[in-house]
Amino acid sequence: MSEQRIAISPRNLLLIFATGLLVVLLWQLSGLFVILMIAVVLAASLAPIIESAEQLRIPRWLAVILVYLGLLAILTGVGLAIGPTVIAQIQGLFQRLPGYLEVLVALVDNLARRLGITEPAISQFFDTQTLTSWAIRSSQQLLVRSYGVTRGFVGGAFSLILALFLSGYMLSGSKQLIKGLVSLFPKPWDERLAAQVKPMSKRMGNYIQGRVLVSGILAVVISVGLKALGISEFALGLGAIAGVTNLIPFFGPVLGAIPALIVAIAQGSWTFLWVLLLFLIIQNVETYVLDPLLVGSSVKIHPLYQLLAVIGGAQVLGIIGALIVPPWVAGASVVLENLYLQPKRLSEQQAAAIASPSAEQA
Repeated sequence: MSEQRIAISPRNLLLIFATGLLVVLLWQLSGLFVILMIAVVLAASLAPIIESAEQLRIPRWLAVILVYLGLLAILTGVGLAIGPTVIAQIQGLFQRLPGYLEVLVALVDNLARRLGITEPAISQFFDTQTLTSWAIRSSQQLLVRSYGVTRGFVGGAFSLILALFLSGYMLSGSKQLIKGLVSLFPKPWDERLAAQVKPMSKRMGNYIQGRVLVSGILAVVISVGLKALGISEFALGLGAIAGVTNLIPFFGPVLGAIPALIVAIAQGSWTFLWVLLLFLIIQNVETYVLDPLLVGSSVKIHPLYQLLAVIGGAQVLGIIGALIVPPWVAGASVVLENLYLQPKRLSEQQAAAIASPSAEQA
């Protein structure tokens, strides 16, 4: 039997070494890529406002500065107005969480006795300390993934500031930046890719604007509704939690409803039923009215792909991934549709049109 020898040339060795070095470099720069992803999402969200300011003959760089200063003033004003109250209510909610869980465990034990289920198994499964540690551990896992990318709290704040500066630079010099990037590709791909930037940015921006608007509306409605139902002590904090979690598609509304339901069940069965009804009504209004009107019409991708984007983003990047990966999927769908699906359909139609006269002649 003849022996086969595998010859590796110095060129192949150099290529393997360069590929490995590139993979290591990209892994080390993963945090920078996440910051760039956040910056692109922010820039796409603010691009329509900048373009509207340009139509008023305001220089683009000045429009970017004014928009960012205006957003900073709005966020600072809202933070000063309701920030201390929201933080105090959330802190009080966490302090009382073990007591609320004890009430929940007692209710479950009561139900178990009526159904004839042994109490020790139920009490062990719904142990207060176990539930509290599980909730804290699950939250920490998502936060640790996010902090792992941003290198802790200080690194997260620095990354956010850097993302804001990068998004401002992208907005102020977008034309030169896009022209420089597409020039790396050969013709006619440079012109085709340049033509996709605006629709891609529009779809990403519409997605983020819609989610933020829907979440803000729900936060206000939930706060007012909970206060009307007698949970005024934590109404603002629970509304803020529901609004923030609602930024995450699919899972966000459920996560936002859980704290309010735990507080409600500790105040009585009727309060729990009314709060549950409130969240069911709000969820249906969001699903069938607000999302199709403000978000769904701008995404134009199947809900399954949105769900996979949320799950994949949360698995890799934690909460940050669940927030920024879906708009990137929405933007990527534009490129896929315009550069592959539409030319494919057009070529199939042309082939069918050419084949049909030939079939008639035959």
